[in-house]
Amino acid sequence: MIGIENIGTYLPERKTSNYDLMDHFDIDEHFIENKIGVRETTRKEKGKKSSDLGCKAIEDLLFRTGLDIRNIDCLIAVTQNPDTNIPHISARIHGQFECKEECACFDISLGCSGFVYGLSVIEAFMKDNGLETGILVTSDPYSDIIHPDDKNTRLLFGDGAAATLISSKPVFESGKFNFGTIGKRYKELICHDSNLSMNGRGIFNFAARYVPKDVYAILEKNNLEIGEVDVFLFHQGSKFIADTITRKLGIDPEKSQFHAATYGNTVSSSIPIMLKDYIEKDGMKNILISGFGVGLSWSSTILNKL
Repeated sequence: MIGIENIGTYLPERKTSNYDLMDHFDIDEHFIENKIGVRETTRKEKGKKSSDLGCKAIEDLLFRTGLDIRNIDCLIAVTQNPDTNIPHISARIHGQFECKEECACFDISLGCSGFVYGLSVIEAFMKDNGLETGILVTSDPYSDIIHPDDKNTRLLFGDGAAATLISSKPVFESGKFNFGTIGKRYKELICHDSNLSMNGRGIFNFAARYVPKDVYAILEKNNLEIGEVDVFLFHQGSKFIADTITRKLGIDPEKSQFHAATYGNTVSSSIPIMLKDYIEKDGMKNILISGFGVGLSWSSTILNKL
């Protein structure tokens, strides 16, 4: 059996308060607290890159588990903002920790749906190749591509990373997965000349229309009713998006909370950052995770706590 054993995370200490930007963007407290839901965003140190944040998350994972990373069998990184075009950041991280030479390393270019896609990839890769220990890194510091005067992105996105330990001693076992793409709408969230551009209304409409349908589909695929799910971890695009999905599905708000108020939308790391809190929490049998955004793409699965 292969699944999630533990999770390490990294959120930079430096933060930017959205309340300090109210005059600059002509917004009020209601907009911050009830629309985007993000009070402050995390910002990495100047000069730090995706691999640096990924290494920090792995250090947290090693502290939590006592794992000797030099013995891992594979290291897969999810990012769309690598340090450089060549090489892949998983190779840089591999070199930083001096992992064994027999360790497989490669990157996956995905954004907000990347953790769920990556989870399916690494679990299948390990099962097919008889591997016992791997790490899935998610690291996408958007601050490098956000224009300081862009209200749609500056107020939402925070820097962060996660390192998920996948092993033969899992705490969570993945159920069946769902995937989807609307490639013709890729321009809704796109980077041109190192500047991120987002059609906020377009992203909201996409999430509100497609995610609830996908939730029902993944429940049916895993033979579950919506009431049998203990926690819903939706990608933290914004509080308004998360609340809309929760309301459309008729979910108890206690089971589907907004977690990113103090750090922002961390792209592919948003789900593992939330999931970390449930590793040692009792009474959680079924957790639904759903990532959606860049592409436009989505993916979901059910995590069963063992």
